[in-house]
Amino acid sequence: MIYTAQVKVMPHKELLDPQGKAVLGGLRNLGLNNISDVRIGKNITLQVEAESADAAKTVAEEAAKKLLANPVMEMFEVVIH
Repeated sequence: MIYTAQVKVMPHKELLDPQGKAVLGGLRNLGLNNISDVRIGKNITLQVEAESADAAKTVAEEAAKKLLANPVMEMFEVVIH
């Protein structure tokens, strides 16, 4: 069966997010001063062939650990549809 895996990759909360800070500055320049923080990440969609949703999640998590996310700087979350 084919499953769709969404991998959400975000920088660790403890680390600075320069891209997020730049976007926050731009939003403030546009007068959107009620936004207090911006974090920029990646959303990656994978089509995974597997026998079960759990097996598809395992494959997607392995892909995230090995290639899609940098564990030193980023965390990830996998959702199977």
